[in-house]
Amino acid sequence: MKDLTNTKVTVRLRKAEERKEWYVYIESYPVFLPGKNKPQRKREYLNRAVTTVEWDKKRVARSSNQGEKTYRPKRDDNGVIICKSELDRETMLYADGVRKLRQREYDNADLYSDSEKALSEQKERLQQNFIDYFERLIDRRHGKNSSKSIRVNWERAHVFLKQFAGDTLLFSQIDTRMAEEFKHFLLSAPAGHKKSGVISHNTAGTYFSIFKAAVKQAFIDDYLTVNLAAKMKGLRDQESRREYLTVDELNTLASTPCERDVLKRAALFSALTGLRHSDIQKLQWREISKNGKQALLQFTQKKTKGVEYTPISEQALELCGPPGSHEQYVFEDLPDPSWISRPLKQWIKSAGIKKNITFHCFRHTFATLQLSSGTDIYTVSKMLGHTNVKTTQIYAKVVDDKKNKAAQAIRLDEIKSKEG
Repeated sequence: MKDLTNTKVTVRLRKAEERKEWYVYIESYPVFLPGKNKPQRKREYLNRAVTTVEWDKKRVARSSNQGEKTYRPKRDDNGVIICKSELDRETMLYADGVRKLRQREYDNADLYSDSEKALSEQKERLQQNFIDYFERLIDRRHGKNSSKSIRVNWERAHVFLKQFAGDTLLFSQIDTRMAEEFKHFLLSAPAGHKKSGVISHNTAGTYFSIFKAAVKQAFIDDYLTVNLAAKMKGLRDQESRREYLTVDELNTLASTPCERDVLKRAALFSALTGLRHSDIQKLQWREISKNGKQALLQFTQKKTKGVEYTPISEQALELCGPPGSHEQYVFEDLPDPSWISRPLKQWIKSAGIKKNITFHCFRHTFATLQLSSGTDIYTVSKMLGHTNVKTTQIYAKVVDDKKNKAAQAIRLDEIKSKEG
């Protein structure tokens, strides 16, 4: 059986110290507050005062040490404090109206069942702003220790959502129709950052996936009663060209000077190991060990948070340079991706390579050359740190294209059919 608090709400008066007037306030008792073991007495002042109260001389409120007495105010049959002036009577009727409102709130709180209370709280959450929740979620999920590129993607998705919905998007307004409209908005969203045109199809898909992740988290956090994310259809990725370098091109680059030596060593290291820029940049000497002659990397991927144990070749180890202290970075002063573009392009151009190569292409090169040399796709997938082998199959298609071209490489001048 549910216990009732039996809270009683009363209109009371408090004498002003220097004036002959009384402040009007509402007193509620007992009130049970979170974190308090004992019942509390709650006072709510109404910013009103009265001066013409009628006092009941038969009911003493308190007596001072000097024998002075104060009396309780007279009340009518409805419990309203009686005053002489019309203005004061209106004040007391107003105070009684507030009292009734507060009494009803306490009584209803007692009478509500737990399920009714939960429904009331859920209704209140649905009226909160998803835009603000999304912003808080970025800090919660992708704080200081998260990948910078992932956080940037979440922030960009948040910007596009604000462009689409404005500063306010209530949780109650989120449904599959709204999600479809936002998806179509992303497909024509401007690229920004001084770039013309619209964002790519795959980039729009990334931002929509982030939106879905936020909606799913909102369901987990009880802002939504249904996992709407499960009903939202994402944007299927369009296959993009994965540029890579041949062994001959890698050798050419190895013999071509680069204005940033650490950039050259890190890029070639990526081609020999398949590591991402983010993992190379934070690689420390304590994460490199040797088992006999075999060098091993033991590190946590910044993107997937997966712990990897990866063997590397002697050449890859040579690119690391002289060993440093345990906490020292292997590729110290390796620039962020935004600062790499210019010196990287200059290095590629100096080597006479016409392809559009980014730092990530060295990772593509590792995957493509490994598959071309006969390494099975599951081993390559594991070495790349992919969580799903389907991601690695993209590189397998590149290898298939090479095989198709190779099949047409040998042509005879003429083929005569056998006679007779």
